[in-house]
Amino acid sequence: MPLKLEIVTPEARIYSDEVDTVVLPGYEGEMGVLPAHANLVTTLLPGELRITKDGKTTEMAIGEGLVEVTGTVTRILTDVALDADKIDEKAAEEAIERAKKTLAELKPGEHQEEVAAAMAAIQRATAHLHIKRKRRTV
Repeated sequence: MPLKLEIVTPEARIYSDEVDTVVLPGYEGEMGVLPAHANLVTTLLPGELRITKDGKTTEMAIGEGLVEVTGTVTRILTDVALDADKIDEKAAEEAIERAKKTLAELKPGEHQEEVAAAMAAIQRATAHLHIKRKRRTV
């Protein structure tokens, strides 16, 4: 019994197909989803999303968002979902450097929103680099 997977960003529906398994990055660590999985709603962290269909695994860089799992459908609502081919390695490296510079300029204990935004940018860009570089070595 296949599992229907839908990945939606604010711009478009990125993916919609039947798959065998999905592994996604959550706040408690990686979570695997199989057909007939228990119903749940959880949050996503930026990281690596792995989709397995017919023995072939596809990886994507995914941003923050929500996941809804029912017995037959998994819906991922995220701010970004990119295949390795669409990731700009130089832009990701520059985003990390900008965020690190922002963190270095902030005084400890102040501007918590800016600290959180910079940390999220680092996490997101690091996930993009990981997917891009992993694809290059495979």
